[in-house]
Amino acid sequence: MSEEDRWSHWSKKEWPFFRGGLGDIDEAFKEMEELMAKEFEDLAKNAPETLIREQTLPDGTKVKSWGPFVYGYSVTVGPDGKPKVREFGNFKAETRLGEPHLDIKEKREPLADVIPGDGEVRVIVELPGVEKKDIKLSGTEDKLTISVDTPERKYFKEVELPAKVETKKATSTYKNGVLDITIPKKKEEKTKSEPINI
Repeated sequence: MSEEDRWSHWSKKEWPFFRGGLGDIDEAFKEMEELMAKEFEDLAKNAPETLIREQTLPDGTKVKSWGPFVYGYSVTVGPDGKPKVREFGNFKAETRLGEPHLDIKEKREPLADVIPGDGEVRVIVELPGVEKKDIKLSGTEDKLTISVDTPERKYFKEVELPAKVETKKATSTYKNGVLDITIPKKKEEKTKSEPINI
């Protein structure tokens, strides 16, 4: 493929930089700036009130700021060899009717790892910036709920467990922003075989 053919191929793509050649790069940057301005305007409208702050600058001017907005993901490979992607934070990018949309929540979803063992399930949750007394932890035989609600930090996470557990026998520690929970699995009751008359 010649250099001219290669350029012609890329200029037909729907990418702003390649739409009309290098002469339109200023137009592409202008288009991106307008798109970013619209996204920030939408972000300001959709942000929960608790994430909007107003501060006064030294010259007396008042400015609004939003946040904190947190997004991240973790990729691990399970025992089956398949990658598992887990997202965390308080906003996620989505597409609605073909348009980008940001789903913003007041509470952050913390990163959590679930590690099944032979007789127990271990759950490790990252909760930076939180005091132990502010953590609310509850559970059923197949789900854990972790919640923090302070003026500085808000977290919420429901963790589906891979086995039925005995929550009354759970133990936990919290150190350096990491909550480590160990819950014994429920012992499977073997049902006794009963004769059936024919």
